[in-house]
Amino acid sequence: MTEQAVVRRLVGRVAVVTGGASGIGLATARRFAAEGAHVVVGDVDPASGTSAADEVGGHFVQVDVTSEHQVTALFQAAVDTYGGLDIAFNNAGISPPDDDSILVTGLDTWRRVQEVNLTSVYLCCKAAIPHMQARGRGSIINTASFVARMGAATSQISYTASKGGVLAMSRELGVQFAREGIRVNALSPGPVNTPLLQELFAKDPQRAARRLVHIPMGRFAEPEEIAAAVAFLASDDSSFLTASEFLVDGGISGAYVTPE
Repeated sequence: MTEQAVVRRLVGRVAVVTGGASGIGLATARRFAAEGAHVVVGDVDPASGTSAADEVGGHFVQVDVTSEHQVTALFQAAVDTYGGLDIAFNNAGISPPDDDSILVTGLDTWRRVQEVNLTSVYLCCKAAIPHMQARGRGSIINTASFVARMGAATSQISYTASKGGVLAMSRELGVQFAREGIRVNALSPGPVNTPLLQELFAKDPQRAARRLVHIPMGRFAEPEEIAAAVAFLASDDSSFLTASEFLVDGGISGAYVTPE
């Protein structure tokens, strides 16, 4: 998408993006900034996080999203720096190679993935909502995944379970806080052409090919395509959308047989 095609729906809004230093998070930080938002980039990597924040004219906070204290400080930094909080894109997550079949995935790996992918979303929502209550409005977008609604023989058992938890939690929060003007939705991307996916598939091209055949569009998403969906959910264009799952998966979840 060219810069000329980007509408400015988020002028003056304050947005926090976790995992904002790369992949979907970085693309979304860029999109938010292009639409006029003040962006706070939260990431565990200080070098790439600072670079991302500098690029979008925003503010960087180093954060371990599994730490309640650090997550609380991240959202407080947004309020202290820009005067409030309007948008929380709770996007940080991991998909380690040792998260595999339930028969081989160890308990330590299970717990680590749950902490980063699910507990972090709980912590981010818990920290963000009071600031949004003070504002009288807000949009929270939690990154789930299409795998939360489909079974796969090529399992990543903890990842899949964590994303199912994100879906359920987003739905409940969306209902609970709807009458306070706070919308909560889950974004469920299909496979995205990010460094995380590239690293996974570079190690196993056959595994990549096996996944690609199930995508009706015949390709992986680009981060910018997912960022466009996040920007829609963050904006007033989605003002009657809450407690929902927004699927951006290239048709995977709707397919029985894909085109040859």
